[in-house]
Amino acid sequence: MRGNMKAAVVEGPGSMTIMDVPIPLVKEETVLIKVLACAVCGSDIRILDTGNDRVKYPAIIGHEIAGEVVEIGRGIDNFKVGDRVSVGADVPCGRCSWCQNGMGNCCDKNYAMGYQFQGGYSEYCLLEPMVMRYGPLCIIPEGLEPEEAALAEPLACCINGLERAFFTPGKSVLVIGAGPIGILLTGLARIFGASVTMLCDINPERLAMAGSFKADYMVDLVADDLTKRVMDVTGGKGFDLVFTACLSPVAQEQAVNVVAKRGFVNLFGGLPKGTRDIMINSNFIHYREAYITGSHGSTPRQHAMAVNLLASGRIDASGLITHRFPLDEIHRAFDVVRKQTGLKIMVLPNG
Repeated sequence: MRGNMKAAVVEGPGSMTIMDVPIPLVKEETVLIKVLACAVCGSDIRILDTGNDRVKYPAIIGHEIAGEVVEIGRGIDNFKVGDRVSVGADVPCGRCSWCQNGMGNCCDKNYAMGYQFQGGYSEYCLLEPMVMRYGPLCIIPEGLEPEEAALAEPLACCINGLERAFFTPGKSVLVIGAGPIGILLTGLARIFGASVTMLCDINPERLAMAGSFKADYMVDLVADDLTKRVMDVTGGKGFDLVFTACLSPVAQEQAVNVVAKRGFVNLFGGLPKGTRDIMINSNFIHYREAYITGSHGSTPRQHAMAVNLLASGRIDASGLITHRFPLDEIHRAFDVVRKQTGLKIMVLPNG
């Protein structure tokens, strides 16, 4: 396919411009997709505002992608023109020990869509050979809308978080942070068999947007003391699994104080550059024999699992989509995310 396409090009920290750029040329073992939806992630905002060492300018970012195959390069035989696909973020290199053992999100190269590879804030996106060989790429099942399929990426990250915290049915789950990730973590915990769930936030408006993903207990952290509320609910035991789905060192410190004996604290949300170090009472971990874990990104296996959960209706992500913007209005989309006045914000490059 020849000609130009419209794209949101990041030219450097603080600078993103809508411009016409050449449509990427299809090469051997590549696929060109028409981008049907690309959801905004908080990391996209951070890339724009402060940069990222993995992103070289000028760059097209965006990694929560759904699209339609429009052209196929030589050597591709498992996709055809017209296929609708969900594309995740983390792309295994396929060569390091992590990738070869199914842990591509820990890849030494740390490749990702919207970072080293062109992202989804453009009318068309080229899926490079590494993406086609090893990446998180699934055909969208019939009945699943592209906008929802784009949310397989954050949902897969939540699946990874639950796995890293060794979730099993019957465990109690506390999530601090009622943004899209916190809401999805709560929904997953419930359908996977959590005994009790609690969702907390300092913003009551965010809690009100949880909709069908509401937890058994919804806690306004301005009005309620987290530790007291947790101990009241759990009879002084604390929660088996505690997730920090927000960018707050205070939340990470609080999480340690409310985890149960032999429970898991999962530091899901990474802290921005320049954030102070957290301070915890290590004796609390010691005497409770508790664990602190982290989770980052997801694997292709988890992405495929997320697509299946969405397609089956076990996770209905449609209620999380609060705003839709054409590519020309991507700055407005980013502002909604910054102000936290919505949940999942969709950019529709061709809509």
